[in-house]
Amino acid sequence: MSSEELYYSIALTRLTGVNHAVILERYQSLGGGKAVYDECKARFSWDEALRRAAAEMEFIEKNGIKAMTLQDDDYPQRLKECPDAPIVLFYKGEADLNQCHIINIVGTRHCTNYGQDIVRRFVRDLRQLCPDVLIVSGLAYGIDVCAHRQALDNGFETVGVLAHGLDQIYPPHHRSIAVEMLKQGGLLTEYMSQTQALPNNFRQRNRIVAGMSDATILVESAIKGGGLITCRVAQEYGRDVFAFPGAVGMPFSEGCNRMIRNNTAALITSAQDFVESMGWQTVKQKPEAVERQLFPDLSAEEQQVVALLQQTNDLQLNLISVKTNIPIGQLTAMLFSLEMKGVVKPLAGGTYHLIK
Repeated sequence: MSSEELYYSIALTRLTGVNHAVILERYQSLGGGKAVYDECKARFSWDEALRRAAAEMEFIEKNGIKAMTLQDDDYPQRLKECPDAPIVLFYKGEADLNQCHIINIVGTRHCTNYGQDIVRRFVRDLRQLCPDVLIVSGLAYGIDVCAHRQALDNGFETVGVLAHGLDQIYPPHHRSIAVEMLKQGGLLTEYMSQTQALPNNFRQRNRIVAGMSDATILVESAIKGGGLITCRVAQEYGRDVFAFPGAVGMPFSEGCNRMIRNNTAALITSAQDFVESMGWQTVKQKPEAVERQLFPDLSAEEQQVVALLQQTNDLQLNLISVKTNIPIGQLTAMLFSLEMKGVVKPLAGGTYHLIK
C-alpha cells in the first residue's frame, strides 16, 4: 500500500456528516481512499480531514505504528468479512492477526474469584490442547485483563483492542501489561491519536473483538454488559459463542446463564469442551493417516490447496482463497470435492482440516 493511499484512506475516516456505511460502500466499490477522494472531492469538505490524516501519518511513522487498510493482506481477514469493518486499523505489536486460531475472552469488569479461576484454568488447559491460539480481549478491568495476563503467563500471544488512539492506555493502571503485550502480542485500534476513550467507542471496539475472532467466550456477566454486546455482534457475524455457567442467583452469572438458557451461547465447562466443539486439532489427537497416492486425480489447484494445508492446517475458507488466489465460489466446490475424496474435512467456523 502506498503512503498516498493510506493518507486518503485515513482522511476518509475523518469526514464529518457522512454515514460510515456510505463511506465504506464507496471505498469498496471504487477500490480505495484515493479513488473516493478523486470522485467526491467536490462533494465533501476534505480540508480538516486531510490535515488530521497528515498529522496521523507523522505520528505513526514516529512511533513505529503499522496502519492497515481493507486493501492490505495483513488486515485481519476475518474482520474483513464483516459488513461494518473499519477502513483503517492502527496496530503495534508482533502477533499475526491472521493466525489459524483466534478467540476472544470477554466478561464483566467486576469479576469474582470464580471468574478469575475459570480464565486461569481455561487458558492453562488450552495451552496443552491447542497451543497455536491468539487470545483477544479489550484490556479493560476484570475478565479482559485477566485473559491477557493468563495468555502472557501461559505463552500465548494476546492482542488488546482499544477504544482510543495508540497515544494513550486506558485504564492507565494497565499500562505495564500493555507494554508486555507489545512483545507477546500487540495493541490494535481503529481510532487515531488524540481520540479519547468515550463510552460509544467501547461499543464500537467490541465489533472488532468479535469480528477478528473465530469464537467468543463469555466468562461472568451481569444481565447487561459489554461482554453481552460482543456476544451479540459475534452471533450477527455468524461466529461461535460460548459461555461458562455460573451459580444461580449470582449477579455476575445472570448474563451467562440467560444466554445458555436461550440457546444463544453454547455451554462449556472446560478448554476440552471448547476445543471439541470447535473441532480444532489438539496436541494429543492423532488423526487417521490418509495415503496421498490413493488420490492421483487431484487437479493442480487441488494440489495447491493440499500443499497450503500441509504448511498451515485448519484454515478458514476466506484465508485459503486469499493465499491461493482461488475465487470463493470455485474454492467451495473444490473443497467439497476434496472432502468427498477423504482428503479434507470441514470444521466449525468455516475452517478446513487436512486429514494426515
